[in-house]
Amino acid sequence: MKPQIVFFGTGPVSLNCLEGIYDVFEIEAIITKPDRIAPSGSAHEHPVKLWGQTQGIAVHQVADKRALEALSKRQRFQSQVGLVVDFGMIIPEPVIEAFPLGIVNSHFSLLPALRGADPITFAILEGLNETGVSLMKIVAAMDEGDLIAQLPHRLLPDITTPELTAELGDVSNLLLREKLPKYIMNDIKPWEQDVNKTKPTYTRRLTKADGLIDWTKPAAQLEREVRAFIGWPGSRTRLLSREVTLTAVRVIDPAELEDTTAAKAKPGTPLQVWPDRLVVATGEDTLEILQLKPAGKREMATAEFLRGLK
Repeated sequence: MKPQIVFFGTGPVSLNCLEGIYDVFEIEAIITKPDRIAPSGSAHEHPVKLWGQTQGIAVHQVADKRALEALSKRQRFQSQVGLVVDFGMIIPEPVIEAFPLGIVNSHFSLLPALRGADPITFAILEGLNETGVSLMKIVAAMDEGDLIAQLPHRLLPDITTPELTAELGDVSNLLLREKLPKYIMNDIKPWEQDVNKTKPTYTRRLTKADGLIDWTKPAAQLEREVRAFIGWPGSRTRLLSREVTLTAVRVIDPAELEDTTAAKAKPGTPLQVWPDRLVVATGEDTLEILQLKPAGKREMATAEFLRGLK
């Protein structure tokens, strides 16, 4: 028989997880957040909800921790363990304790590194060469629970947040398929996070303000931000009297430029050294803009953007 679980999830990562593990587990129920209500008043149903209904799985929608606790008291699940992936809500302790084996979270970092809300983006922002996925028993404290399994994953130097999210989703599904059934069968004994060997680091939720480019930062840091902020919040700035979002850039040494004054330019100064290329001064080195999206328009190469300027 397939091992039975209750699944907690809302976002696109959780849908990818469900589709990736469905043939291995019997999903007793899906717990997700309520449908999003548009300003017009129409409801946008979560794909997780729709997927569960298509598969004939019971779907419960809860708006907050209080509603989640009430559901846990009202609905006695048979599953020994819960699984939470991209749920978007902190699960209270009484709900965790309702499962004999607790609730397992697939966290997209090698804990105790990058605890918190956004480990994928911050792996890129910090310039890491390696991250991974950790299966962890959740506890009241943030991402401090015992580990069930971990799997490292190398970062390509030009990877973006959407690309890394997809790759770690595949790593997560692999771990869950292989290790979670063994945990349910008591073949894996959880172990404490080794905070003495690896110092815990923490992430936070991004805000729209994070996407405003600060040209006084080094070009290498800005290049990481552009890759990390693809999708949201975006890397926004004003160049050549246009509001734009940068989508692809590269760091270049000022010595590469024909204009020898570039190294002394004020950060944020556009250096249009070639007719089809645009370089901007930063706090350290310079940044070549490869692709961008002008406000209200589609994404385009820099050469096309420059040709369109009067």
